[in-house]
Amino acid sequence: MGQGILLSGSTEVDFMIHGVFSYELFGQTVWITTTHVCVLIVMLIIIGFCIAANRAIKHATEVPGAFQNVVELIVEMLDGMISGVMGKQAVRFRNYIGTIFIFILISNISGLLGLRPPTADYGVTFALGIITFTLIHFNKFKYQKVSGVLKGLCEPWPIWAPINIISDLAVPVSLSLRLFANILSGTAIMALIYALLSKVAIIWPAALHVYFDLFSGAIQTYVFCMLTMTYITDACNTGD
Repeated sequence: MGQGILLSGSTEVDFMIHGVFSYELFGQTVWITTTHVCVLIVMLIIIGFCIAANRAIKHATEVPGAFQNVVELIVEMLDGMISGVMGKQAVRFRNYIGTIFIFILISNISGLLGLRPPTADYGVTFALGIITFTLIHFNKFKYQKVSGVLKGLCEPWPIWAPINIISDLAVPVSLSLRLFANILSGTAIMALIYALLSKVAIIWPAALHVYFDLFSGAIQTYVFCMLTMTYITDACNTGD
């Protein structure tokens, strides 16, 4: 925990990613970093919640208890958000959108638990951007066919094709950088506060955690998922 997994507890300014331990694989040294550990913790939290939610729904009662209410509220809110943006395409993509929404949100607010948010590592956010990028173009070729894709690249005039190609290739970069930069900035500020003001950083940093981890984290989660849904819906639009 002293290797940068936790934000607090250090007297030096430190918000970098550190190696926790290494092992040899095919003659190469592979490092398990603080990001891997934090991602694992986030995944265990989500898996634990999903198991508990599954049991609650299987034993659902006509008068739901507190936990069943929470589970149903989360599902209804996610379904409402996805359906409001994607319309008839919502049924096909709600599992993916719901999954990345919950993962990104828990990752962003993990700073409230003292963890270094996994989304403050560009390797995590870029991977999410690549997955979304792949899904966008898979559906674009599926619904618009090659002719429709080529036609879209040449709009409004064929001379714009290189610019449209660059615009398409920039999607995963813009998605990932927006999320990464916003979460990293909050992580860096909190690390500076704990390191430089450690003697007086008592109780009041909680208000900053609420803003950087909870408020900003929730907004960035919503923005990432909203853009993802918009891009995918546009890709599925055949123009008919």
